Amino acid sequence: MENAKLRVLGVELTWTILTATACGLGALVLLVKSFSRQQAKDKVLKARHRRAESLLRAEQAVQRYRESHPSTDASLILSLPLSELTKQLKEGSLNPEDVFYSYMEKTLDVNKALNCCTEILLESFDQLKTVGSRKEGLLYGVPVSIKDNFGYKGHDSSCGMCCKLDNPASQDSVLVEVLKRHGAIPFVKTNVPQSLLSYDCSNPIYGRTLNPHNLKKTPGGSSGGEGALIGGGGSLLGMGSDIGGSIRIPASFCGICGFKPTAGRLSSQVLSTTGPMARDVDSLALCMQALLCDHMFTLDPVVPPIPFNLQVYQSSRPLRIGYYENDGFLQPSPSMARGFREVKALLESAGHTLVPYAPPRVRYALYNLSAKGILADRAASLLSNMKGDPVDPCLSLQIFGYRLPHPVKKLLSVLLKPLFPRVADTLESACGAGLIQDLWKHNVAIEDYTHETIAEWRRCEMDVLLCPMLGPAYNPLYPARLVSSLANTVIYNVLNFPAGVVPVSTVTAEDEEELRHYNGNFGDIFDKNFKQAVTGSEGLPVAVQCVALPWQDELCLRFMREVEQLVKQNKVKEEEEVR
Repeated sequence: MENAKLRVLGVELTWTILTATACGLGALVLLVKSFSRQQAKDKVLKARHRRAESLLRAEQAVQRYRESHPSTDASLILSLPLSELTKQLKEGSLNPEDVFYSYMEKTLDVNKALNCCTEILLESFDQLKTVGSRKEGLLYGVPVSIKDNFGYKGHDSSCGMCCKLDNPASQDSVLVEVLKRHGAIPFVKTNVPQSLLSYDCSNPIYGRTLNPHNLKKTPGGSSGGEGALIGGGGSLLGMGSDIGGSIRIPASFCGICGFKPTAGRLSSQVLSTTGPMARDVDSLALCMQALLCDHMFTLDPVVPPIPFNLQVYQSSRPLRIGYYENDGFLQPSPSMARGFREVKALLESAGHTLVPYAPPRVRYALYNLSAKGILADRAASLLSNMKGDPVDPCLSLQIFGYRLPHPVKKLLSVLLKPLFPRVADTLESACGAGLIQDLWKHNVAIEDYTHETIAEWRRCEMDVLLCPMLGPAYNPLYPARLVSSLANTVIYNVLNFPAGVVPVSTVTAEDEEELRHYNGNFGDIFDKNFKQAVTGSEGLPVAVQCVALPWQDELCLRFMREVEQLVKQNKVKEEEEVR
């Protein structure tokens, strides 16, 4: 009897110890999570204070300069294209101080309206004092904005994530150093979506960035701060990065030009392709010409030492241009389709040869090659970096999907396949590449797809390709619901083809009326969401995308300039006819 009582007491004592241990561990976990959240909050407050301080000091500096230089014609300076601005700076008819303070003042005004800047680079005021020693540089005296993820000594590259705060760069990135060598003055960092894996533009640190043409719309992403600042007139040249459209989409949404070079053509210390964003194509070309120099090739010997080929860019020979209006996956919005058709007609009238082209297996490229590659580890790295971070609304739907257990995603993809095939494909792609051996097969599949696409180009004897661009600008939060809409941009990241965007028109009332009857290629939830995303866009920019084969970046830019010039000439002609 006594032994039985002792056994009972022993069991009760064991359960008591186990319960106490479990409660203690639970309390410890909660305490660690609470501490982690508090750390994140403290970092965010510190970053916001640093930004506010930099904005205030810049405003004070601008005010002092304006008081001591009342005759500076800022409006004239801000109206000059980059080519004319650099010419006048070299000639001495403009001085770098007037240009710098004019753009700094405009940036501060644009930021108040759009919330596009993460920090003013106060070191730029010191660089301005010594910029005279760089007068031979191609970008002498030009203020340049840079995306948040570009390394600048002494400053964070947050990527909109708390875990990357309080970790300032120990040195400038190669591109920042080369820009400075050419006399450019990096003066501001611009906003991005949390984690960069979104084509919206909002994060828990700096908040939401707005579109310069309509405050109810997103500027796109992930180079959304750049798009908004340049589109709003606060910068005339900026640097962005592109892993699936992150330069081209903001360019389209904000009515500016953006160029994604061949990956590896420029030095990159971020996991995407770096490239310029500007008001016009000549500015993109001048930036590429400046960056593709011996100094960059020395600093980053991984980059092939191929200087900018000005002869190809300035060529006027007729081109053989492939084209498609609908890739069979995403039907373009009425405004983008109209803009595409108008440009095609202008190119034909100018003596170029237009040939039909159909991109192969777009759906396969989006889901099996791009999405599975980006999420190869089932988003484990991203989710690890997000620990302790509040999830921004622009990313919440994506993160919810990534956090689903692997078997659940697999099961849902199978169950949804018959009724919602594109939803099923999205879930399947979020399962990643699988085993290491599957990752090797994935890389081979990308090579095979690239060879298949190039063979089709050769069959059509194409020089370049014209295709519709995603747009017009979305209503907020829709990018997270429409990852599938990236097909027409992400395909050229998979292929590593240079691609750029040129604004060609604006949305009309007739476009909006036609949108009411839009059904898309599938008539599914994605097509319905796309229709809702672009609704209410009258007056917003319309753009087209220009593409070339790998390492033919100058040819792509030359094609972009041809489109830009024909559109401008046609606009002048129409205005004269109205008179």
